[in-house]
Amino acid sequence: MNGMNVLLITVDDMNYNSMGCMGCTVPNITPNIDRLAEEGMLCENSYVAVGVCQPSRSVLLTGRYPHKNGARGFEEIDYCVETLTERLCDYGYYNGIIGKVDHLQPREKFAWDFVVKTLNPEENWGRDPEKMYGHTRDFLREAKAQGRPFFLMANSHDPHRPFAGSMFETPAYLSKSGKNVEYDPDWEQGEYFRGKYVKSSRYYEPEEVEVPGFLPDLEDVHTEIADYYSSVHRGDEAVGRILRALDDEGFRDNTLVMFLSDNGAALPFAKTNCYVNSTKSPFIFRLPGQITAGRRTGALISSIDYTPTVLDYLDINPIEGADGKSLRGILSKGRQHQYDTIYTMFYKTAKNAVTGRERHFPMRCVQGTEYSYIYNAWAGKGEPFLNESTAGLTFRAMKEAGETDEEIQKRVEFFLYRTPEEFYDIQQDPDCLHNLIDREEYQPLIESYRKKLYGYMLESQDGLVSVYKEKILGTLI
Repeated sequence: MNGMNVLLITVDDMNYNSMGCMGCTVPNITPNIDRLAEEGMLCENSYVAVGVCQPSRSVLLTGRYPHKNGARGFEEIDYCVETLTERLCDYGYYNGIIGKVDHLQPREKFAWDFVVKTLNPEENWGRDPEKMYGHTRDFLREAKAQGRPFFLMANSHDPHRPFAGSMFETPAYLSKSGKNVEYDPDWEQGEYFRGKYVKSSRYYEPEEVEVPGFLPDLEDVHTEIADYYSSVHRGDEAVGRILRALDDEGFRDNTLVMFLSDNGAALPFAKTNCYVNSTKSPFIFRLPGQITAGRRTGALISSIDYTPTVLDYLDINPIEGADGKSLRGILSKGRQHQYDTIYTMFYKTAKNAVTGRERHFPMRCVQGTEYSYIYNAWAGKGEPFLNESTAGLTFRAMKEAGETDEEIQKRVEFFLYRTPEEFYDIQQDPDCLHNLIDREEYQPLIESYRKKLYGYMLESQDGLVSVYKEKILGTLI
């Protein structure tokens, strides 16, 4: 153990292409994240293993796929699974978490010494950059007072729904925008946000933003995307204030900093799916003296690699049974390659005002740098896909436009019901608009990806493997 500190910063539901350093053209959208990328290494082909909050975060701190750590959805990890913070506790680390506390359970398995829950009105619902600064500073001062190295996970709730700028899509907002819709205040605000308004320092207008390529360019989509970007900017300000606290307390030079989003935006074809826009999440690593500033890597990497990477940098033995491997060779030693393909997945939604109950939509994906193959085990069973984005302004606009636009209606139907297999050329079609699964010229490549997926499922003891073998593989193996 070398006494180095670790700071993990996450934002909630920020799409990979919402950041300036990843090519976003929205004015001044993420200056703090962009600066961090310039000070460290930006991993441009990094993915979270699962595209939804709690299981994504559980993968980060266990190095195991969800079906190997137990947190497939909004549930606890298995008690026998060792966590990164348990291991660090054994080595004398002072462990802290700010925000998203309930998304790592059971709490005692994460060995926190310092805990701040922020999803409450006193904390402005985890969306106040100044409060993030204060809590980070307090944690760092306590670690300093105790003379212990630290691990801090600082989590912004932005840009999770409800988005800034829209007044959380209140009835007054919908009336102002001319929408005559039935409105249930519980679908998005729930008990947390009813009657609340969390201010942002910058509100984007619809004409300032571009609609992402995976969504149709409709007026109401522009409106919601502008609101989303207002939340992105506020999340970036939280990142900046966390980093400022680290500098102010004198820990910049001996702290490994990592930044990422836990999954894609809460929009159709993004969060809670297996598309590029669901799981792609630029990882940024900064460590003065060991990670050269201003570099980018196109190496394909996964969030299962986070725990092994931290332990490697701290000279602590790896956790037995972890699925990932250390990125130190890429970050500090110039290695160009980690994997040819990675394995991503989705299991089930949360129970909330939109879904009404846990809803199972099992999906598996083999993701490379050129192609993506997705298996939807739930497709064809009659139940339409349902998540928080289906209650938003964007999906409502898509359904309305579909009444007169055949192409948009096809897109709506595909989102709701899918097909058992999807295959995309993600270099040419990163928004996964053109499913190539039936194209004759791709069949040999598709068969190779089917076998790759089976190999991942078999090796990781994925409970879906027998179904996949029976329904899809047939005589291929």
